[in-house]
Amino acid sequence: MYWEAEKECMARDALEQLQLERLQSTLYRVGTHVPFYRKKFEQLRIDYDNFRSLDALRTLPFTTKQDLRDNYPYGLFAVPLRDVVRIHSSSGTTGLATVVGYTRNDIKNWSHLVARILTAAGVTADDVIQIAFGYGLFTGGFGLHYGAERLGASVIPISAGNTQRQIRIMQDFKTTALVCTPSYALIIADTLLEMGINPSGLSLRVGLFGAEPWSEAMRREINDKLRITATDNYGLSEIMGPGVAGECSECNGLHINEDHFLVEVVDPETLEPVPDGETGELVITTLTKEAFPMIRYRTRDLTRIIPEPCPCGRTMRRMQRIMGRSDDMLIIKGVNVFPIQIEKVLFEIEGTEPHYQIIVDRENHSDRVTVQVEANESIFFDEMRKQRVLIEHIKSRLATELGISVEVKLVEAKTLERTEGKSKRVIDKRRL
Repeated sequence: MYWEAEKECMARDALEQLQLERLQSTLYRVGTHVPFYRKKFEQLRIDYDNFRSLDALRTLPFTTKQDLRDNYPYGLFAVPLRDVVRIHSSSGTTGLATVVGYTRNDIKNWSHLVARILTAAGVTADDVIQIAFGYGLFTGGFGLHYGAERLGASVIPISAGNTQRQIRIMQDFKTTALVCTPSYALIIADTLLEMGINPSGLSLRVGLFGAEPWSEAMRREINDKLRITATDNYGLSEIMGPGVAGECSECNGLHINEDHFLVEVVDPETLEPVPDGETGELVITTLTKEAFPMIRYRTRDLTRIIPEPCPCGRTMRRMQRIMGRSDDMLIIKGVNVFPIQIEKVLFEIEGTEPHYQIIVDRENHSDRVTVQVEANESIFFDEMRKQRVLIEHIKSRLATELGISVEVKLVEAKTLERTEGKSKRVIDKRRL
């Protein structure tokens, strides 16, 4: 099922020609209207009027989140403020927020691309979509909302929070598609159990989850507990919001909307491109954004390009779901550790709940990692020997996966902090 087959199944050479034409237009836009880029181009002696090849993309400068903060709030806008019809901001918690703007045409494209991703996930005009993202300056709620309306589906803009009310709405309004973070989907699943509600009695059939990294094991957990097909989608405020990439019903990688976004995967240390199939940092250049175009934006998100074609027939390249962030990477005793690696192991171990927290501290000048994981009641209140066996099993599995030893502490179910937004998985006390 396609939103627009002529674009999603475009021949590669035609797509690359379209990308080049749109890149040339974008470079002219920022070189003419954005002082930050004009100065960068002058310093690097880049003639954007004579840009003739996609291969020359790597000669262009990177843009970082700090560049956005340094130009707060409107310094990177490429149109007068009178042409900006929407302003959003990132959900960052450190430093100045990053401010992004949209023209009327940007909003139209945004809605269109989200509709494309919803369709790929199996959503149709007959669906009732419950959006449990926040609706403030965060782009997630509005992006999915307008995309769903563009598709013609019925939208329930319930926003985040009040989980029991979310469930009552699902029952009464016959919700068929759920939009939220994957961690909140599990909170909904746990609450259903507490309320004694069988998820099979709901009308839910599909979930579209994003805004935080999650593992394949977590997907299986959500599918089993909510009786749905969980799909992953990707976006970020600095680029557009949701709609950059999303999974089709094959659930084997996120199709990138390459007619609107030019993507690279680079080594986060050397900033040199890595071959398709190798993990690196995702870098995105916008091709159609009018108000807030971005050139080679370093997302800090880690992924890889999947070179094999998808059985669904779409020709736009796929990327693997985000495995973490280059700046969220923990270096423990010289070993690179990503929270998603720990999550993958925990979800495969029977007796644990899908909630955990990683605490990193320094003791006697040596890093110490403690993984707190909720154990189900049958384990936690059982004899101590069974708890010790489970702890040793988890420690052994984590040591094999990570290459270092970590401490494991079992805690009672529902004792770790829950959140309706992005879960705080890591507490790194070494920086305090």
